[in-house]
Amino acid sequence: MMTDVPMPSPLPVKDGVGATRLRVPSSGQWATIAEYVVARFDHLDSADVYRRFDDGEIVGTDGRPIGRGTALGAHQFVWYYRDLPAEDPIPFHEEILHVDDDLVVIDKPHFLPTTPSGRYLRESALVRLRTRLDNPDLTPIHRLDRATAGLVMFSARPATRGAYQSLFEKREVVKVYEAVSARPPRWNPDAPALAGRAVPLVHRNHIASRRGQLRVVVDDVREPNAETAVEVHGTGVSTSGRAVLRTVLRPHTGRMHQLRVHLAALGVGILGDRLYPDLLPEAPDDHGLPLQLLARELEFTDPLSGMPRRFVTHRTLSEAPVRAR
Repeated sequence: MMTDVPMPSPLPVKDGVGATRLRVPSSGQWATIAEYVVARFDHLDSADVYRRFDDGEIVGTDGRPIGRGTALGAHQFVWYYRDLPAEDPIPFHEEILHVDDDLVVIDKPHFLPTTPSGRYLRESALVRLRTRLDNPDLTPIHRLDRATAGLVMFSARPATRGAYQSLFEKREVVKVYEAVSARPPRWNPDAPALAGRAVPLVHRNHIASRRGQLRVVVDDVREPNAETAVEVHGTGVSTSGRAVLRTVLRPHTGRMHQLRVHLAALGVGILGDRLYPDLLPEAPDDHGLPLQLLARELEFTDPLSGMPRRFVTHRTLSEAPVRAR
């Protein structure tokens, strides 16, 4: 339905949510674009879809309304606003750590998605921030999984967005994460090792994501494309009584689920992870045990001012060791 090709929307952001783009085939069994859209969304009431065309709610790339009689092939894309479903509020809130004309940095809580996805539209960091700061131009420069807490950077205006995006493309941002796992049964503090490898260590493998799949695929034959430096920063007992291991992670690449996959491969899957090492049945969010992964630090040279910048989360992981054992 959607493509990954960047394209400005002809419709403005509305209530913090951008318009949706749909690619329309140039030919097919449908005489009109409206007929194609009705068939494409056959779970919707066809009369209501036609009404939206009649009311000018479906537009082309030029922003002009497309009528129900517009022939198939007249437009490659159409744009429209999604009907926003009722959403249960996520009872955790982002903290704004920094705001200027070009950059916004927040401390994201667990369970809040960075951008609208699935059943979450208004309840996303992006939509909340656009509304809170009255800035429809806000766009995330990078993303965190919904389950992960910590630092996320947003571009505040299009004119300087590319400068900050290039930092991540060129791997010029130092990222530091923190994780908590169950302590391995035969952990030896005098000779710390994970999966038989002395720590600190660097773990590499090849990770591929596939459309429609919840988990990434690890291919041990292909050249590694994911790399993480792993350090152990203590063991002990958490407030809930779990024997735990705390690690600090420095990813050199940014593959989907990279840190979760790498720690699972080392035998210390992150506490609260329902995807790795095993895919657990779908269940409501467990607010008592969020994924114990935190984006702790971001450090880079500002591409506009040339000055060094460093941001540090105010959050902590609930299962971090509170006493040594």
